[in-house]
Order: sequence, then C-alpha cells, then structure tokens
Amino acid sequence: MEKLSSIFTASHGVMTTEVGVISGELELRTTCDEDGVLSLEITYVDAAEWYTLPGEDYRLHDSRDHSVVHEMLVKVLERS
Repeated sequence: MEKLSSIFTASHGVMTTEVGVISGELELRTTCDEDGVLSLEITYVDAAEWYTLPGEDYRLHDSRDHSVVHEMLVKVLERS
C-alpha cells in the first residue's frame, strides 16, 4: 500500500464529507493499494483529525498511476 502526502493552500476551500468546506493550508493524503483502490483524506496542516473527500469507490485502472493522480488532485484542489 502506497501513501502520498502533499501540503497546499486552498484559498476557496475544499469540501469534506464530515465538516463541509475547509480552507487555508491543508494536507492531502492519498492511499492506493495494489488493486488500485484509492482513498482520499485531507486535514489542516499539523492537525490530528483527517477528513474524507466526497465520493466513494475510487479505483485506478493501474496502481502505478497513483502519483500522477495525487499530483493532479493537489493542483485541482489548490485552485478550488
């Protein structure tokens, strides 16, 4: 299982399942297993509680694409 993490600033906010929109300096963590099952979590930098992004059953056709998808998500969320 591979975990990737990136810090970025979301000035307009990112929607979470648990608490709605969060903004500011955030950390995105994506996890991908060998079958391509992808999980997406986000938190405020240095916070203990992680939130999930809306949606479910994320799956990559090829788990080797994990890093590319992670970077793409960071760029999209940064622009939100």
